Amino acid sequence: MDLFSMGEDNGGGRLLADRMRPENLDEYIGQEHIIGRGKLLRRAIEADQVSSILLYGPPGCGKTTLAHIISHHTQGEFVRLNAVEASVKDVREVIERAQNNKTLYGSKTILFLDEVHRFNSSRQDALLPAVEKGTITFIGATTENPFHYVNGALMSRSTLFQLEALTSEHSLVAMRRALADKDRGLGFMELQVDEEALLHIATMANGDIRRALNALELAALTTAPEVDGSVHITLEVAEESIRRPIVKADESTQYDVLSAFHKSIRGSSDAALFWFLYAVEKLGMDPMTFIRRLIAASSEDIGLANPQAMVQAVSALEAYRNNGWPEAKLNIAQAILFAVESPKSNAVYTAISNAMASMDEIKSAEVPLHLRDTHYKGATALGHEGYQYPHNFPGHYVKQEYLPKEISQRVFYQATEQGNEIKIRHNQRLRREQ
Repeated sequence: MDLFSMGEDNGGGRLLADRMRPENLDEYIGQEHIIGRGKLLRRAIEADQVSSILLYGPPGCGKTTLAHIISHHTQGEFVRLNAVEASVKDVREVIERAQNNKTLYGSKTILFLDEVHRFNSSRQDALLPAVEKGTITFIGATTENPFHYVNGALMSRSTLFQLEALTSEHSLVAMRRALADKDRGLGFMELQVDEEALLHIATMANGDIRRALNALELAALTTAPEVDGSVHITLEVAEESIRRPIVKADESTQYDVLSAFHKSIRGSSDAALFWFLYAVEKLGMDPMTFIRRLIAASSEDIGLANPQAMVQAVSALEAYRNNGWPEAKLNIAQAILFAVESPKSNAVYTAISNAMASMDEIKSAEVPLHLRDTHYKGATALGHEGYQYPHNFPGHYVKQEYLPKEISQRVFYQATEQGNEIKIRHNQRLRREQ
């Protein structure tokens, strides 16, 4: 049974986007990098030899549509489950039926699991034996990073295909195709659609073909016909049919935006400011998330090259706590720009990494005798003496051993020649020469 083929007649009030859903790979729009002619996945679909796969990409990029096409190319049973609703019992019933199909008829079963990231570990584990034995061919679709949400065992038994976000150009292709199609599309109507109207819908749809087609259909069906019976869709009509772009803000997108923000702190004021404002204003993310990352970056990427970056970041934190959003927007932006324009150094981060590595190496450390506590009677008798007080020496420094003897020659922190650290580097060199 092909669950995608139920109710495939052109009546029943089905929306244009449903009627225009691609039935084969030639109708499929986008994702040429994985289903273009000669590509592995296309060849597998055409030969009905699809193995277990994971389809990962943003909402509206065509994951479900691709599964729909696969369902039309397979000679076996195609079953679709939604991870939000499916239980372990549902999965086991599909597996049992698949085993019967394989044993009795030699036919295969493809299980398409939509939103697989919503399937918890126990339910994913229920799939593993059947996938390993080849009882079912598993196809999972997810908008979330599968490395975060899909069991490693299931990942290793599936081929991952990453789908890219569609663009306004893809929406234009879909709309023009619908306007020309007399059987499934709007070609039976006498439509005159201005180019600027199509461009507006495509832009507002933000790569979501379903939304673009639904807006086009709404414009066509709600616009009063001209005297000659034709329907004229103008820019004004298009603006009424679709309002604003949909911002795709799933969890993986939010992690990616935060990552882009931190990486931009290392190299671009414009980008760092953009990703911060985009995340807060468009995605609705908490400004505190970015302030915390800014504080971390002030040590990880700037450190002692400009210690004031930390001061600015913490001040932005206080401003946000005291004034809230959007009043603290300027304060946070100032701290971001200060950080980006500061000289950069990862010496603090490197020093921590070096010290941690040494800790793991020596396992335990004995405090040198001359550094031990002497604020009790009998300390001298125990040999806890010999410490030299640096302030009694020129330059308030005296060369003596401070590390455990096993790592006495190690250097963890090496100042760079960036910003304020150039002075620290000079002092380090003078101390080594003593």
